[in-house]
Amino acid sequence: MNWGEPVAGDVVWCHFPDDIHPRPKSRSALILEVFDDDAPQFAVRVAYGTSQRTTSLRRGEFSIERSRNLAAFEAAGLSFDTKFDLKQVLELPFSTEWFSVPPAAPHGQTPKLGTLHPSLVRAVQAAYQAAQ
Repeated sequence: MNWGEPVAGDVVWCHFPDDIHPRPKSRSALILEVFDDDAPQFAVRVAYGTSQRTTSLRRGEFSIERSRNLAAFEAAGLSFDTKFDLKQVLELPFSTEWFSVPPAAPHGQTPKLGTLHPSLVRAVQAAYQAAQ
């Protein structure tokens, strides 16, 4: 697996672990930070993404909705309206154990779905501050 270097702001296909399911569910996640201390092996800090209850935002969350910001929705490469929870953040190795190529593979054989649109930077910053 050689996906190249991940980039903060990328929306990726992640097998986000949780304490409920024995096998992590594949979902979108937002890369918040990249750690390259062991390059070419990378680690990333990712925020949890879900397509559930996207219009009901809590402290530390922001959403990307097709009807509210089509450019941001398309840039992110999402199939459904999605909210990201910056209170649910994990550091994971950027490896096939935790990431995989999404079904449509919009960027070729890489976990990348898309990129955070610049119009959402303030929303992400506000969610990040609220999550602290």
